[in-house]
Amino acid sequence: MENTSKERIEQIAAAQKAYFSSGATRSYDFRKTQLRTLQKALKKWEGPLCEALWTDLHKSTEEAVLTELSIVGGEIKNHMKHLRKWMKPKCCSTPLKMTPSRSRIISEPLGGALIISPWNYPVQLLLNPLVGAISAGCTAILKPSPYVPNVSATIEKMIAESFDEKYIAVVQGNREVNKALLEERFDIIFFTGSPSLGKQVMAAAAKNLTPVVLELGGKSPCIVDKEADIKMAARRIAWGKTLNAGQTCIAPDYLLIHSSKKEQFIEEFGKELKKLHGDDIQKSHHFVRMVNDKAFERVTGYLKDGHVVLGGKYDAAEKYIEPTLLADVSPEAPVMQEEIFGPILPMTTFEKLDEVAEFVTKREKPLALYYFGNIKHGKEILARTSSGGACLNDTIMHIANENIPFGGVGNSGMGHYHGKESYKAFSHYRSVVITPTWLDLPFRYMPYKMFGLVKKIL
Repeated sequence: MENTSKERIEQIAAAQKAYFSSGATRSYDFRKTQLRTLQKALKKWEGPLCEALWTDLHKSTEEAVLTELSIVGGEIKNHMKHLRKWMKPKCCSTPLKMTPSRSRIISEPLGGALIISPWNYPVQLLLNPLVGAISAGCTAILKPSPYVPNVSATIEKMIAESFDEKYIAVVQGNREVNKALLEERFDIIFFTGSPSLGKQVMAAAAKNLTPVVLELGGKSPCIVDKEADIKMAARRIAWGKTLNAGQTCIAPDYLLIHSSKKEQFIEEFGKELKKLHGDDIQKSHHFVRMVNDKAFERVTGYLKDGHVVLGGKYDAAEKYIEPTLLADVSPEAPVMQEEIFGPILPMTTFEKLDEVAEFVTKREKPLALYYFGNIKHGKEILARTSSGGACLNDTIMHIANENIPFGGVGNSGMGHYHGKESYKAFSHYRSVVITPTWLDLPFRYMPYKMFGLVKKIL
């Protein structure tokens, strides 16, 4: 795939800036029409997108629809349903000291948006933010990942067929293209990727004080307490960890399990894997491959960091790694320091929840936290830790509810999106005071007559 040239990027950015300045994107009717256009495009291009996801990631049609297309489709429906209400100016109370003024809050689009997405969910993580940009009234340049060339090319064709590039455009290429994009002045940058790249994006944005939404990653802990339903925990953790072969920013990254439940969990985890993917997981139609050789080599390198108690097989020719449980892992080992982004799950045991809270809080704040066990104890863990999102007795599912915000905290990101939060992410909320001319109280003007009375009102 060829890199979009710097000159071409400058041309598109200038055209979008002029188009936004014309005011064409601001009306309710325009935004609603463009959301409907994206909705129709998503339906029309469902087949090609699913084919491209299979080619690039070995992602089945079922998983593509469940984890990518349906989420974007649901987001569009939610925005179309609520857009008029979100756009409506909000009346606010005005204190007596400002009589006879009235106060309003109006939302306005930030302007030109840059959306940079990763390869692991290349449809969802590019188009979901776009829904927010459209509903807020922004223009957008989309930058998909070069690691999934078939998906990126298909999205480019879909967007080019559906929208004028002065409104929404796709640019392609590697990090040199990212660098050229970040040299442009945007009104908001929405980036999904690793914390290391997120820091580069934020540094570039700081030069122009450009607001950013950073959806990053990190090591999301999964805690299995002694009261947990081990069979259920094993099923939901196996599903969450093998979804997209663990190449999910909110996948359970490491397991903290009560020592009394370790052996039972290993046994049940193996059973649940067979239920999900069959006796030979490599032949499963629903098990994704590593995105490239570099990712395969990095993840298989973690196998030496502990004792393999389940799984451990791999095939370089297919970039296949079997779901694997590691025991006897040192907290200082690379597999416990770096985000795994693959189907390897290191385990460490604990005796008391105090150990868990201390272990988690000593590390960077993760994008997600999962707890299996007594709900009361789970809430105690939530109160003593911090994470972007969390599930009690489940994994992954908090991302599926468009009515709650999704985002990171600290090293795992900043800003939120999904539903109204997506609209807000691409909007500026402008405070407006409306003052009539039929009354002009003299108390605020110099030389401040009757100041004693005014002071009481203040």
